[in-house]
Amino acid sequence: MNEALGWHVAWALGVTLGGGLIALTGLTSAAIGALLLALVPPVFAQGLLKYDGPRTRNALLALWSICVAGACALAGGLGGPLTSWCLAPIAVAAVLGRAKMLARGAAFSLAAAAGVILLQMAGLVGPPIGGLMGLCLGGLAIVTTGLGLGASLILARKPAPEDDVTIDAGPLQGVLDAQPHLIIEIDSEGRASAHYGPAPQGVVRSRLASGVRMAARPEDRDAVDAAINRARVQGAASVSFIPTSRLDRYLTLDIHAVGTEYLVGTLRDSTASRDREELLENARADAVSLAAGKSRFLASMSHELRTPLNAIMGFSDIMRQKMFGELPGKYVEYADLIHESGSHLLDLINDVLDMSKIEADRYELALEPLDVREPVQAALRIVRMQADEAGVKLRAALPAQPIDADADRRAVKQIVLNLVSNAIKFTPVDGSVTVAMEAKDKDIILIVADTGVGISEEDLKRVGRPYEQAGDPGRRSQGTGLGLSLVRAFAELHGGEMTIESRLGAGTAVTVRLPVVHMGEKPSAPSRANVVPFAPQR
Repeated sequence: MNEALGWHVAWALGVTLGGGLIALTGLTSAAIGALLLALVPPVFAQGLLKYDGPRTRNALLALWSICVAGACALAGGLGGPLTSWCLAPIAVAAVLGRAKMLARGAAFSLAAAAGVILLQMAGLVGPPIGGLMGLCLGGLAIVTTGLGLGASLILARKPAPEDDVTIDAGPLQGVLDAQPHLIIEIDSEGRASAHYGPAPQGVVRSRLASGVRMAARPEDRDAVDAAINRARVQGAASVSFIPTSRLDRYLTLDIHAVGTEYLVGTLRDSTASRDREELLENARADAVSLAAGKSRFLASMSHELRTPLNAIMGFSDIMRQKMFGELPGKYVEYADLIHESGSHLLDLINDVLDMSKIEADRYELALEPLDVREPVQAALRIVRMQADEAGVKLRAALPAQPIDADADRRAVKQIVLNLVSNAIKFTPVDGSVTVAMEAKDKDIILIVADTGVGISEEDLKRVGRPYEQAGDPGRRSQGTGLGLSLVRAFAELHGGEMTIESRLGAGTAVTVRLPVVHMGEKPSAPSRANVVPFAPQR
């Protein structure tokens, strides 16, 4: 369009220069000025144009036809000196669209001539301008028209810019028609000017000529228009919709910009992929619902599961302690086994119920002011017997001063129990497990390190998730795989985190950070003198 603007400016300068020379003869009149000004609107219209498309070019050619017809009518019609200006639309068409628009320009030139004839028949044509003025105007018309046609023909022979080149399908027509999707050429008005390939079910080709939006049901048409406009600005866009005549299908239109005038769209049936997505989404929703239902069920069964188990343990304990008299030796042994098995089962049930409550968002922390060393020491007293039976040295490095915090006493105790029990389980005889704790700013840092078998890189990716276990099958059978996941969950409920560092054959260190310390006097850090074998208080 820059070349077309330059051509219009050159034409305007030629007419202005010619009009100036005529003015020097002193033969000018109001009619002469009016007919010379008749060519001003096309020049200004070209300068104001911001969008180049078929409708814009046709409108510009129509404006030229009207203006030259008016000028010819003012100069005396087809018998007047400005008849050659009726050829101006041909020159304009050559500039705007190269050789491919010459036929259109010729049609507009004929329309201009026909318009002059109609004005003559209606008696609206002025008297012919003769004499010296007619001679001057005729020369001006011939010179400007000749130069304009010559310049336009030169421009028409120049190679078109790469983005304006149109390729004749020729032998490729069969290939285009054989591909599986419908390819649409979309013009500036959103209509399909050409299409190749099979139409998806629910699409009528003939309706696309009225607009690609007509392929979609009414409620989806605005979305199709928005995608076309977005592709003009951004270069590409995609939209999915339901076709008008097949509400059970689902189509996707992928649009790409080609040059400045046209868009190319690929219309395909995406019903199968959408059905797969819906099936996957439904399956995911069902899985989430089942998991949530399981968690809610187990969380609500806390009382029903724990009450009879506590009764079994209580009665077996009465039998062990011989509160109602002596029992035969074999019965005492059975009572011990019942109590031991019940305690183990209660621990497993507690872990499962706690995790279920957490997953169901029904676990609430019972925060209270406390010295965090107390639940840690209580947990160490409980696992002391387990460490002695396994032949593992249990060490503790705790601060000498109290650590005041707001925390859930049971959760902190459970964190230590799970971590130390895990460490003992994976530490061989004569190994050691060390529990260290310190306060740093607002955080409690709890570290449980062992000299055990360690965790492989593959297992390290899984541990910490519910029901995931590491190690050999013999060790995995000793628990539910909920220990580390509960530690992580309790830490996160307090606003903290759990991290694991381990190397196969070199032991494991689990660090738990809990941001629960009261801001005040900072507790003293543990010294080397505090690191001693842990012994329960008596």
